[in-house]
Amino acid sequence: MKNSKFKIQKLALLAVCYLLLTNTGYSQGDTATKAFTLQAAIDYALAHNYTYLNTDNDSKISAYRKKEIAAQSMPQINGSLDLRDNLVLPTQLIPAQALYPTAPAGEYLAARFGVSYNVTASASINQLIFSTDYIMGVKSSKEMMNLSQKNQLRSKVETAQNVSKAYYGVLVNRERIKILDLNIDRVKLLRDNTIALNQNGFAEKIDVDRLEVNYNNLATEKEKTLRLVELSEVMLKFQMGYELQKSIQLTDDMSKIESGEDAKSISADNIDITKRPEYMALQSQQKLNELDLKRTKLAYLPTLSGYGLFAEQFQKNQLDFSSKNWFPFAYIGATLNVPIFDGLQKNWRTQQSRMNLMKTQNSFSLLKQSIGLEVQTATVNYKNALVSLQTQKRNIALARNVYEVTKKKYDQGIGSSIDMNTTENDLHTAETNYYNSLYDLIIAKIDYQKATGTLIK
Repeated sequence: MKNSKFKIQKLALLAVCYLLLTNTGYSQGDTATKAFTLQAAIDYALAHNYTYLNTDNDSKISAYRKKEIAAQSMPQINGSLDLRDNLVLPTQLIPAQALYPTAPAGEYLAARFGVSYNVTASASINQLIFSTDYIMGVKSSKEMMNLSQKNQLRSKVETAQNVSKAYYGVLVNRERIKILDLNIDRVKLLRDNTIALNQNGFAEKIDVDRLEVNYNNLATEKEKTLRLVELSEVMLKFQMGYELQKSIQLTDDMSKIESGEDAKSISADNIDITKRPEYMALQSQQKLNELDLKRTKLAYLPTLSGYGLFAEQFQKNQLDFSSKNWFPFAYIGATLNVPIFDGLQKNWRTQQSRMNLMKTQNSFSLLKQSIGLEVQTATVNYKNALVSLQTQKRNIALARNVYEVTKKKYDQGIGSSIDMNTTENDLHTAETNYYNSLYDLIIAKIDYQKATGTLIK
């Protein structure tokens, strides 16, 4: 009896441990929060963002395409096996005098030649010896691979830009929540004190109502901002390729941006446009157009290729595949294809290639102007945003000082609730404007880094 009881207790204990272990593992797998710096978030996105992964696949496809074209210079070997059953042997007409010299001239005899079955087994080889299309194709495939890599770099920059904006968007919205909590606590305390004063006859009911309206507005604004925080987190996870259901922790702060330390390095002078992936991609496109022009010019040259074949043919009326009925044959040869006249098609293709090259050269000039304009605009936007942020920072200090003075007067009974409500609204407006300016500064900085090609280090 005791042994049976002990076994039951042991089994129960094992069952409890199993449930605890499985539940703990499930909880850790589903609710574990990962922490990300901005750089870690960008690195994660480069490994999981589907748009970027597709550009990475495009780059790999170009590399495989280059190998495919290079393989054309290798011997092309093929084997074949042909089985033919001559259900009705073909009829041939032969001059009758060939068999019967005394037969009248002009008469023919109908005869059937051949066997019922023909089997041919062969192996052939073709080798490209000289072709301008192949030579230029190899060079073009290399530039296509370079172009794909530049497009991948451009996608990398765009991914980093989107993740950075979403990352700081979450941080700013979270700071707004903190400020709203402080404002709500401040107004709640003021409202509660005013209610007490009203109950004792030292404040009017309208003063309580004003503060109640202010409190309700702040509470509603907090609810909206909380939803905005959730939405900004979802946007960040989407840009990162992170699972939307999982929680996320951000470890960077905005102290360096708020201090304006980056302002010293913000300048529209001495910008190296060659760092921009768009410029690099256009360089590859120009080389492709140059190769295309060269290819059309060289298309007048001949093409030389060699070939060979070895085969054995079986012929018999029965399919017994006896060795004495196999007859071998083989040959080798070369083909020289010389273009003579194509109705001036190559000439018109050459003109098209020349025009495409001119378009690329014009695109270079346009891109240089566009990058210059983009850098100038980003620089001005950053400096304006920095000035606005510094102004809003001073406004917060002034509004907070006015609030403190007004609150002291109100606590001493020499100030009005209207003044308190007004100063409270002014302080909240100043704080809201500050974080709006801070976000504008962050966006301006990210746009400047993208414009100058320094977003990705």
